Amino acid sequence: MALTLCFLLLLGLCGTTVSEGLPSPTKSPDVLEFELPAMNYETKDSDDAGPIDGLFQMVRVFLHVVQPNPFPEDTLRKILQEKFDISADYEKIISYEIGIIICAVLGLLFIILMPLVGFCFGLCRCCNKCGGEMHQRQKKNGTCLRKYFAVSLLVICILISIGIVYGFVANHHLKTRMERTRNLTDSNFKDLRTLLHGTPAQIDYILGQYTTTKERAFSDLDNIKSLLGSGIHEQLKPKVVPVLEDIKAMAEAIKETKEALLNMNSTLDQLKKSTAQLNTSLSKVKGDLEQSLNDPVCTVPPAAATCNDIRTSLSQLDYNNNLGQLPSLDEHIDRVNNILRTNLSSQVQKGYKSFNDIPEMVQNQTTDLISGIKSTLNSIGSNIGNISKQIPIQDKLSNFMDYINSTETYIHRSLPTLEEYDSYRWLGGLVACCLLTLIVIFFYLGLLCGTFGYDQNATPTRRGCISNTGGVFLMVGVGVSFLFCWILMAIVVVTFVVGGNVEKLVCEPYQNRKLFQVLDTPYLLNENWKFYLSGMVFNKPDINLTFEQVYRDCKENKGIYATLKLENSYNISEHLNIQDYTGNIINDFENMQVNIDNVVLLDEAGRKHLLDFNSSGIDKIDYDAYLAAVNKTPGELNLSLFADNLEAKANDLPQGNLKQSLKSTAETIRTIYHDQVIPLEQSMNTAYKTIQELKHNSSGVPARVTNILSSLDSAQDFLIKHVSSVIVQEMKKYGNTIIGYFEHYLQWVKISITEHMAACKPVATALDSAVDVFLCSYITDPVNLFWFGIGKATIFLLPAIIFAVKLAKYYRRMDSEDVYDDF
Repeated sequence: MALTLCFLLLLGLCGTTVSEGLPSPTKSPDVLEFELPAMNYETKDSDDAGPIDGLFQMVRVFLHVVQPNPFPEDTLRKILQEKFDISADYEKIISYEIGIIICAVLGLLFIILMPLVGFCFGLCRCCNKCGGEMHQRQKKNGTCLRKYFAVSLLVICILISIGIVYGFVANHHLKTRMERTRNLTDSNFKDLRTLLHGTPAQIDYILGQYTTTKERAFSDLDNIKSLLGSGIHEQLKPKVVPVLEDIKAMAEAIKETKEALLNMNSTLDQLKKSTAQLNTSLSKVKGDLEQSLNDPVCTVPPAAATCNDIRTSLSQLDYNNNLGQLPSLDEHIDRVNNILRTNLSSQVQKGYKSFNDIPEMVQNQTTDLISGIKSTLNSIGSNIGNISKQIPIQDKLSNFMDYINSTETYIHRSLPTLEEYDSYRWLGGLVACCLLTLIVIFFYLGLLCGTFGYDQNATPTRRGCISNTGGVFLMVGVGVSFLFCWILMAIVVVTFVVGGNVEKLVCEPYQNRKLFQVLDTPYLLNENWKFYLSGMVFNKPDINLTFEQVYRDCKENKGIYATLKLENSYNISEHLNIQDYTGNIINDFENMQVNIDNVVLLDEAGRKHLLDFNSSGIDKIDYDAYLAAVNKTPGELNLSLFADNLEAKANDLPQGNLKQSLKSTAETIRTIYHDQVIPLEQSMNTAYKTIQELKHNSSGVPARVTNILSSLDSAQDFLIKHVSSVIVQEMKKYGNTIIGYFEHYLQWVKISITEHMAACKPVATALDSAVDVFLCSYITDPVNLFWFGIGKATIFLLPAIIFAVKLAKYYRRMDSEDVYDDF
């Protein structure tokens, strides 16, 4: 619980250890997450005084008024350098302590003079002087003086009572805080043990995380097919897949072309038959009409004119669309059938298979290399384990744990003595407060009895018993005050000098860290060492390692490695150089060879298939002739109108065989129109659209084939000549992923050791507990409040004595009195 204990803790862990208290979460881009085991500490680094803290602040303000000088850093440095020889600096010391010295001198004068004054006062009263004569001269303003003296004494007693309350509160607070000392000590030692015991667990955790990292890397190495192979495959897709898709589409186009040709050829044959049948039907109808018009009725006017009109319109039944003159498509169909004997779609599927086999090829070609990389990673784990053994943490921790145990045993053995002495102190403080309480009670009783027992009509010799008792109480209070006030003031002076200097020279500079700045003065604690702490830690006094910096870093819960700058003893960065561990892996990846030159997208048979289709002559068919032929539809005959006209003209003829014959023929023409012309016309329209579509598709065949072959050559050339750059790129990306795991792990190890392990907050807390909590909050603050309250009460005894003596004259029963008073 002392300063030495805290600094020995730092020095005990230096040069070897590194340990930690707070979690250090670190995340890698690939969801590798490490977090050191957390350490939970119990001890707080400050004490909450509660509502009484306002009284402590009041005392500090008083001390600042008495001692306004700043902390004497230069003077203290000089005294320490001269090994506490103050003969040369006594003037500066007196100048700094002048406020406290003046107060102490006044207190000493009080201690010396009050017994003398009390002795003389007692003798004087025994001689019936100094108010000792039991005779009171009556005055006109006697009533006013009595009231004035009573009110003044009452106010002074209230002020004294406040000081007494301060004393009781401070005395009790000090006792309760001293009772907490054992718990405070146990809590600090428990936190220190937590720190020491947690360090090996953190080391084991760090080493264990290498296994996690290695397993992640092994998983990726085992999945090289899906990671590296698929990566190469994905990079080549934009170059290869479109070509294969085009070839696949061309294979489908060839099949569609064959179907279209077959459909077109079949349609043309059907059209030819339908046209021939239509011509036969029309010729027969035309012959029947000519035969009917030879009837004798046609020679008799006006029927002759009607017959001539019918005879003239017979040319409308003639129909010729030249379909029979169109060449057959059988030759082109045979060529396409020959082409289709080679299955281009299956050739495309082979290309796809060859391309999709790239991940499998990568895995097969890297089996030996992966085994080598795994061996390298296993050796890295062994090296990291060796580094942990090179830092002799366990031995130091074991030695320091023995020191912690012995120190704790000593403190626990001393605590009963401390508690016993504190009980004596508490009793002494209680006695002092009770003495003051007794005095002020005498004054209160005197005021109470004197005020309520006083009879204005009674003469001084006839005053009542109660009033007389009040006066006696006041004089008893005066007597007790003379007897013990100098003792009380002695207690106040001693506690004031000690408590005030501890507050100004220890507590305040500790809180603003000026005390550390004094200790960090070069060559102060050791005239041969520039920096004392680095000389103790490393035996290298030129390293800038200061008490203030160590305390600040521990307060911020930084690791001891960074706090004590242990890189000057064991540079972890040199032993955890990432390049030393990953260099071999990088070389292995750089030497990795993957050959995928044998990927064939389309073999020679497939190429010949495309070239044959290109030279099949599909694009050279005279589609315009076919379109012109099928565009001449039988709708031009307009048989329906011809039949209507024929029937109308027949109606103009007289009744007879001719009229009936013409009507019958008109009906036959309508039948031909509905049964033959309309279906033929629909078939021709369908054939027209089919021929147009085939013409459109076949017109781009040479260009499409040329483009496909060009793209195919380009893709195949890329696979042969330029695929190595893609492989190198993906290999680098894949290697960086594997290496990244270990770079991230090694970086985390370095950060954990240098910044987080052995986070020394318990050390700073132990120092705060010893100085700021135990010395300042537990002891100095209540002691200062004690002398402040008791001193205040004791000082106010002076005017209380005066007023009590004056007032007692008005309450006590006199032996004689003046009946007449000229004054």
